[in-house]
Amino acid sequence: MKKWFFLAMAAAFSLSTHALDLTEGKQYLVIEGQQRTAQPEVIEFFSFYCPHCYAFETQYHIPQKIAEALPEGTSFKQYHVDFLGRQSENLTRAWALALAINAEEKVRMPLFKAAQANALKSMDDIRQIFIDNSISAEQFDGGINSFAVNGLVSKQQNLVAKYQVRGVPDFYVNGKYRVNMEGLAHNENSFVDEYVQTVKGLLQK
Repeated sequence: MKKWFFLAMAAAFSLSTHALDLTEGKQYLVIEGQQRTAQPEVIEFFSFYCPHCYAFETQYHIPQKIAEALPEGTSFKQYHVDFLGRQSENLTRAWALALAINAEEKVRMPLFKAAQANALKSMDDIRQIFIDNSISAEQFDGGINSFAVNGLVSKQQNLVAKYQVRGVPDFYVNGKYRVNMEGLAHNENSFVDEYVQTVKGLLQK
């Protein structure tokens, strides 16, 4: 038992010391004109209509792996963009409501699946998804146009403009660095590992 324990510890140490050697222009880009945030943070911009965002969630589990790997005290937020899909503005508002009432885990995948199937025709369809996933009609109706939700809608839109987000999924670290997917490994397992290691490394810069 002791031998197994020490072998496991040695393997864990080996993995933890295998840090990615980050190179500007390869794994990450510096965002010109932006100052580093006061507190460590990671932001993902995504769209429920984006098939790559859906793959990040369901196939690669990159957002989950990043969240699990973040140092204590690091903020991780996922913000929706308005520029993909007919109901994108309504989805940005609905996601703001989910953030406001801590219902992200309840509605994330149902909204993804509905958007990917092009099943959303109006805010009523989005409302029904919330109701079907344990958010009451009263909570949805009372919150969807509330002051708090309006503020979160503006925050998402303002950050998209600030970072000039043009495609998703898109990850930003400490307000100053952007993960460059094109510079990461093309092998699936290595790609996922490098994505997570890049985010962790940028937090330390």
